[in-house]
Amino acid sequence: MSAMPQTGEIETRDFTTIERRGPVALVRYDRKDGLNALSRAAMRELTDIARMFNDDISTHVIVLTGTDKIFSAGADLKDPEMASGRDGGLMARRHALRVGPDMCDAWEALEQLTICAIEGHCIGGGVALVGSCDIRIAAQSASFRLPEIPLGMNMSWHSNPRLVNLMGPARAKLFVILGEALKAPDALDWRFVEEVVPDGAALDAAMDLAARAAAVPPVPLRMSKQSLEMAAKALNPVATYMDRDQFALAATGKDQTEAITAFLEKRAPRFTGE
Repeated sequence: MSAMPQTGEIETRDFTTIERRGPVALVRYDRKDGLNALSRAAMRELTDIARMFNDDISTHVIVLTGTDKIFSAGADLKDPEMASGRDGGLMARRHALRVGPDMCDAWEALEQLTICAIEGHCIGGGVALVGSCDIRIAAQSASFRLPEIPLGMNMSWHSNPRLVNLMGPARAKLFVILGEALKAPDALDWRFVEEVVPDGAALDAAMDLAARAAAVPPVPLRMSKQSLEMAAKALNPVATYMDRDQFALAATGKDQTEAITAFLEKRAPRFTGE
């Protein structure tokens, strides 16, 4: 097992920084573009970071956050690598579509307690990512939205059962299907987030909770998290094992092309079901 960075050290990567504060690690995601969209390269980096923590027995709680203005605008539709992935054959497209669910699965699989601090917008893939973590703390003006269905896609990245686990099926359907913004106070009422705090205070609240969680014995913390996860999510893989194939199928329809074209042209889409 390789040695982990020491307390106080900050590791800088292309899109993230990792700061160690004793048994707590703070992961900041910042593309420095004002949107914090999730490119394929950024998602691979976030996946690698989660997998790195698999071998870290000195970190017991991980806090994940975006910038102080936005968590993430979701998948980067203008990412050249994402566009090129749509032009390959079926095998290549299926493989390319793994990057989002792999990222979310890697964060969900961690034995450490994971806490998200959310300021500003959290959209699409950003919602999928925070939904794969354990606890979400949102600023008062934060908002959550899933635009996938209105854009002619399905909600994938293994997210649907996670949302059902948190919200229940009826509210998960409203959240997923309508694509409407869910403001932080409503997200608290719908049980998508666990705490709402004043704007600018999400990270402080997350770090306070992390310190409290890191003070408990670390082995029971990990074992308890895993047993609770299994109780809530044992059947989740059965429900989502083909959601990237559903995404690939939806991408062949004319409605998705029309939805994205209308979005980029800033006009109302005209759907036909074709």
